[in-house]
Amino acid sequence: MKINDLECNGCKLCQPYCPVGAIKNPKGQGKAVSQIDQEECVECGACLRAAVCPKDALYMPELTWPRTLREAFSNPLVRHPSTGVPGRGTSEMKTNDRTGRFRRGEAGVAIEVGRPGVGATFRDIQVVSMELAKVGIEFELQNPVSALMVDRETGRLKEEVLDEKVLSAIVEFKVKNDRLESVLKAVKELATKVDTVFSVDLISRIYPDGSIPTVPIAKKMGFSPSPNTKTNLGLGRPLKED
Repeated sequence: MKINDLECNGCKLCQPYCPVGAIKNPKGQGKAVSQIDQEECVECGACLRAAVCPKDALYMPELTWPRTLREAFSNPLVRHPSTGVPGRGTSEMKTNDRTGRFRRGEAGVAIEVGRPGVGATFRDIQVVSMELAKVGIEFELQNPVSALMVDRETGRLKEEVLDEKVLSAIVEFKVKNDRLESVLKAVKELATKVDTVFSVDLISRIYPDGSIPTVPIAKKMGFSPSPNTKTNLGLGRPLKED
């Protein structure tokens, strides 16, 4: 996103709408107009959609690769080219009753890297994917971060994307329940290795007695899980037996 210097009057009305604080009035440059830090901007389009600029000075320039990734991962109205899904583009892993992606004895794990107010670079996202790859996990193919990997065995991403910043991205994979403990141990160690925030999602099939197999494992590893369920009535169950 950019601002037309000739039109901007420096009113700052657009600044509160930037989720990463990239719009500022630079000091010591003899300018009263607002400017957008292009290194920090994640191309989410929030400032433009707010339609608060009295001069219509905000505009979206034509983006080229790899900067287009910023918009694909950060703008909820843009479809990601690798999945056709808007925003971060992650194929929905919470609709397991329909997709049957995770069978009994398996845990789906999503590491959501970055958040509004902070964001994340693909360099940090690569740290997450490469550290977890060492534990021996299976990256989800229907995931835009996976689509950027040059080596799914190591979790290494394309070199040209590493310095691109996005609002957030999801590293998604599955692992056998008996290996989940080692995965969560690696996740805790990641907290000291990345320069952003992240959250952990666990997805699993519920046992007939109503218990959730991933919960006691998470608690054992020092996490405080908040169990939630998502049931999509009418979508069907593709796995009659598993």
